[in-house]
Amino acid sequence: MIVAEDLALDLIQPVRRTIPSLDDPVTVTMRSDYPILFVEQTIQQALEALRAEPPSGRIIYFYVIDAERRLCGVVPTRRLLLGKVSTPLREIMVDQVVTIPNTATVKDACAVFVERRLLAIPVIDEASRIVGVVDVDLYTDELADLDRRQASDDLFQLIGVHLTESSKANPWTSFSNRFPWLLANIVGGLLAAFLTGMFEVQLQKVVALALFIPVVLALAESVAIQSVSLALQALHGRQPTLRSILRKLQSECATGILLGLSCGAVVSIVAALWLQQWLVPVCLFGGMFGGITVAAIIGVAMPNLLRWLNREPQVAAGPIALAATDMVTLLMYFSLARWLIG
Repeated sequence: MIVAEDLALDLIQPVRRTIPSLDDPVTVTMRSDYPILFVEQTIQQALEALRAEPPSGRIIYFYVIDAERRLCGVVPTRRLLLGKVSTPLREIMVDQVVTIPNTATVKDACAVFVERRLLAIPVIDEASRIVGVVDVDLYTDELADLDRRQASDDLFQLIGVHLTESSKANPWTSFSNRFPWLLANIVGGLLAAFLTGMFEVQLQKVVALALFIPVVLALAESVAIQSVSLALQALHGRQPTLRSILRKLQSECATGILLGLSCGAVVSIVAALWLQQWLVPVCLFGGMFGGITVAAIIGVAMPNLLRWLNREPQVAAGPIALAATDMVTLLMYFSLARWLIG
């Protein structure tokens, strides 16, 4: 009987041996012996083609392509074997396929394996043509029985552990990578103090405005961090395009509007009941609505723009997003107060 410690040792040694560098291009380790089917085929035609020319490598997923080798979908083995022979592949394939670009690194592939728990991931070029498949066997050769769920869970956990450990650097390297981006927070904090001083007249007229600065900033920053975290998760192994960034910004803007309306309404109602006046609640609602909406947009924009510029978003996106969020939120809050108070 194999105990958990023995299984962990058996699995982790191949992981360390087969991933010499997380910065290697994924194209160096991808396979070319993967099963290909054509989107215009029926199940019968696909099975006959597979029998005539069996794939030389291990079969995990059946990839469906068109005449130009663009990846159209994946056919689950169960559907291929049990479906009616006259059924076209396009009717049984899954068209939402997790892929990684040929510009990705081994680190990106590891992250996708850990997050999505897949056994193989197709590699595509800029035209969505499949150029290879990266297999989980590249990272361990100890998982012989793919139906052993516990072993599979251990495998993905160990890949994640290796990914984390391999990404660690010595203290000086970590400092040099992280401190420059923290300067964004320092500059943002100083500018926020400067902005507060610019609106000193309004704060003196309505002291209650200052009471709500912490909650205004805290909510906007929380939304920004939420958006940053979600954007980083979606970026695993993918290189964004300007079109995809604009699409994500549009979606996150709608979410930010809903969050801004909800948070602004709750806080402004509490302020109105507490202060028994309308001026501060109106400033709170407008400032929080605008600040949270912009915070959501900034939060999703920073990781995507940094990755698009080939920078590391995990370290830089958070500080930049928070600094920008503070500035925009305070500016909206105080500007509305100046307009209303004079």
